[in-house]
Amino acid sequence: MTATTPIPALLPTYAPYPFPLVKGQGDRVFDDAGGAWWDFYGGHCVCATGHSHPAVVKAVADQAASLLFYSAAAALPVRDLAAERITAFSGMDSVFFCNSGAEANENALKLALLLTGRKRLAAFDGGWHGRTLLALSVTDDPKITQPYADHLVPTLRLPFGDLAALAAADFSDIAGIILEPIQSMAGIKTATRPWFEALRAKCDASGTLLIFDEIQTGMGRLGVPFAAQFYGVRPDFMTSAKGLASGVPMGALLMTTQVAAKLKGGDLGSTFGGGPLACAALIATVDAITGEGMMANAAKAAARLRQELAGSVVSEVLGEGLLLGLRSAHAAALKKHLLACHILVGGSGDATVLRLMPPLNLSSEALSALITAIQSFVPEQP
Repeated sequence: MTATTPIPALLPTYAPYPFPLVKGQGDRVFDDAGGAWWDFYGGHCVCATGHSHPAVVKAVADQAASLLFYSAAAALPVRDLAAERITAFSGMDSVFFCNSGAEANENALKLALLLTGRKRLAAFDGGWHGRTLLALSVTDDPKITQPYADHLVPTLRLPFGDLAALAAADFSDIAGIILEPIQSMAGIKTATRPWFEALRAKCDASGTLLIFDEIQTGMGRLGVPFAAQFYGVRPDFMTSAKGLASGVPMGALLMTTQVAAKLKGGDLGSTFGGGPLACAALIATVDAITGEGMMANAAKAAARLRQELAGSVVSEVLGEGLLLGLRSAHAAALKKHLLACHILVGGSGDATVLRLMPPLNLSSEALSALITAIQSFVPEQP
């Protein structure tokens, strides 16, 4: 954009699809010409219960009609119920509500520094945790972190999933270590259960607080409520956002009793965090995920994709549940082909991996459309 180019009212950030979207229903979205698109991107892993799930829509409308907003200055029954729902669902003990994943991560990292009195953090190569300053400190994306390098907290970086590197690392001055249990932006990278167990033991031995960034892995996406249950390791902090309230902006910092007991009034705060609309949407989201078999559907869909894409241009299906990566030597051309078939998927930091993050109530019809489109793709010959 040159100095003479008019600046649009809406600041450009991402390159959008070449069509506007005006409606969503279940696992499809619709453009302004009436075209329907199978949504395997899910608004970037947000639409956990599908677009405009009727129960979520009703919960938001009913709440808006009774009390649109009040801050934490007042006790709200809907907020208390939301806290009960998400702690029970996640297996954690207490929650602080905020507005986004970056805010949840920022507060987790801030509390790790506060509670330990240490000055350093730790994270993993390929990790992506947000655009606030502490979140940038632990994010491995130089194009967004380098301009703020002078303001970031010193951070130890380790290779993800590497047992030997973990064993050799010195955590004695590390306040907290943060990780995505499955690295999404990096190309759907996973680690083993023994590695997660070793990380938990290392944190226990060193007094380092363990933070699971479950902004994408949570809310039933892996076929269980959160990755903590999938890998059998309980962190000190767990962050959630994205699908937490089915698209109503919301973040959550979940924690154990041991951590919560050390906090005092004023350590955390947010004007809009835990607002009535978001809380009503969260309650409806958890109820839909648990009551409509969405976690089982996520696991079943992943198994079908692995089976039916064998021998196709997709050489490997990465990830778990409905946080998946399709590895292909022809990923860019395949993504273009899928768009032509009215199927939306995501890219990643790995040029050979396309990401799938669809609604958890993904239909068999949508899966068939994706599988057929991939099987029909013929790469251009060099």
